[in-house]
Amino acid sequence: MSTRRIAVDAFGGDLCPAVELEAAVRAVREGIEVVLVGDRAQIEEGLARYKKQGRLPAIHHAPDRITMDDTPGKAIRAKPEASMPVCFDLVKAGDAAAVVSAGNSGAMLACGLFKLKRIRGVDRPAIVTSFPNPKRATTLLDMGANVECRPVNLVQFAVMGAVYATLQHQLARPRVAILANGSEDSKGTELTRAAHRVLKAHPSDHFDYVGYIEGQALFSGVIDVVVTDGFTGNVLLKTAEGTAAAIVDFLRTSVAASPLSSKLGALLMRPAFREFKRRADPDTYGGAPLVGVEGIAIICHGGASVKAVLNGIREADRFVRDGLAPGMREAIDAHASLFAAARAEDTN
Repeated sequence: MSTRRIAVDAFGGDLCPAVELEAAVRAVREGIEVVLVGDRAQIEEGLARYKKQGRLPAIHHAPDRITMDDTPGKAIRAKPEASMPVCFDLVKAGDAAAVVSAGNSGAMLACGLFKLKRIRGVDRPAIVTSFPNPKRATTLLDMGANVECRPVNLVQFAVMGAVYATLQHQLARPRVAILANGSEDSKGTELTRAAHRVLKAHPSDHFDYVGYIEGQALFSGVIDVVVTDGFTGNVLLKTAEGTAAAIVDFLRTSVAASPLSSKLGALLMRPAFREFKRRADPDTYGGAPLVGVEGIAIICHGGASVKAVLNGIREADRFVRDGLAPGMREAIDAHASLFAAARAEDTN
């Protein structure tokens, strides 16, 4: 890749393009090369307020946009000049190194599959996210790209999750587990038991497979990478985000209704509460990478704030620098025999 420029879909999120424009301007001021993709006239109008503040992002014109209501597969074929697919076209042509979008996540997956293509040897790409734990963070995949999976998919998620955790969280040898309803080998479903047998029987030089993990251990820090199907992963993500938000609201309400002495105690605890809120805030982690495709694509949630999009751009820039895509290709090649064993398990 001859460029490190990040292509930002200026017309993806619910609050576009204002959020994307401000995030891109701030990223450029940090030294990250950004190109905003979307309607040139609207982008130029939005950037006018920043002209006196220094350097601005580049612009690549794309007259159309994909909405949240569009059907993903049909949209990228019917709207080839929409901002999201044009971002992927720039990466495919070597004019950008990564895509960041807060748009339709299904369309992002479709663009990754049809435009960037899968890494050779990958059956299905996955969406990755991170949960905070007392030590650093726990990587979880898949977050919704694959509702139904086969054993080989979970096995490949384990490999790709380990590569991601190594780069994102500086882990030399990540500990990987499959999410289940118990730690015994007999627990789980037919799918998880098959993937468990394969990973247990074929140790990897890149990560330590430790078996099953239950849901309550996700935030403990004992596991670095947790593997599950996209349905379970997405439900888990939304539940965790809702729980974190509820805890913050509960603390705020409880303190407001407490006696003066309790409020003074809460005041002393404010730095700890602030840190908890920061670590529990999904915007802190930017976006969720789509791994397993030939390139870097960061999916931010539709209601992403400036903070979330900016962190997504930072994340994309770091993955370009650290070589996430080449690292994925090397790991997939290195585990070809493991994947063959998983496919054989699926036919038994």
